[in-house]
Amino acid sequence: MEKYNHLFVAIDPDNQDQPALSRALDIAKKSQTPATLTLFLAVYDLSYEMTSMLSGDDQDEMRTGVLHQQEKWLKSILTEYDTENVILDFHVVWHKRPYECMIAKIFEGQFDLLIKSTHKHAKLGSILFTPTDWQLIRKCPCPVLLVKNIGWPSHGKILAAVNVAYENQVHEHFNDKLINEAKAMGGFLNSQINLVNAYPATPVNVTIELPEFDPASYTDAVRGHHLLSMKALRQKHGIDEEQTFCAEGLPEDVIPLVAKDINAELVIIGSTGRVGLSAMFIGNTAEHTIDSLQCDLLAIKPDGYVSPLAPTDTTD
Repeated sequence: MEKYNHLFVAIDPDNQDQPALSRALDIAKKSQTPATLTLFLAVYDLSYEMTSMLSGDDQDEMRTGVLHQQEKWLKSILTEYDTENVILDFHVVWHKRPYECMIAKIFEGQFDLLIKSTHKHAKLGSILFTPTDWQLIRKCPCPVLLVKNIGWPSHGKILAAVNVAYENQVHEHFNDKLINEAKAMGGFLNSQINLVNAYPATPVNVTIELPEFDPASYTDAVRGHHLLSMKALRQKHGIDEEQTFCAEGLPEDVIPLVAKDINAELVIIGSTGRVGLSAMFIGNTAEHTIDSLQCDLLAIKPDGYVSPLAPTDTTD
């Protein structure tokens, strides 16, 4: 597991249980060399900022005291975990936007993976993602692993969502990157790697506007193209046909259904990290998909991705 040797772990300040820490330690212990875990805790309390009767120095002193207490709490919960042969680093900061300081720290340390716990919505059954989760998926330069408080069993299943209808080598390379990431994760879990691809349904407006249009032939042609492309991809990576799925529909519908059907422990998906108007009008498949997931998620950026929070070079 040399691929994941420098792990960034986002600590949940509101819970004693730390699923992200547990998952990070599981991964670290598979490394042949001592892995480094950077435990990061962002703290903020608006009430301290609104204490107008205190001077600036007094407010700083209060914040320092809170950070010291939180660091002691963080070190105390580590007694419940086996941290032998793991190098630990601690960072407790005061910041009202946790994702910003997390990403800034990641740029400083060149981490292999960011691991953060998330929560399962009791009524809906799916994962409830926080605003911080969304920001990390969009803007974090390294892979982001969002985990639930459920262990990963050995010999489980990993599902990588690919797009075989690519038009250039960039998409082809991104598919390879997603599958290689799935293999890396599956290596220490002894997990089965599965692939899923969604292809579009026949546009309804075309069948109305063109009476001579044959929707059945069109659907067969689209499905055939995707099946052939999926076959080439799975053969390239040595994955059995039974472990690949091509289904008609939107990715945000198909991926969660397949993940549920095969009982996947982890879904790996690509995120282009679009923000602003681009995200509004074009959309992010990853963001539309994960609302319905009932398992852990690993979000990967394509090669060449530049985070909007990347530090700028101020030198002349």
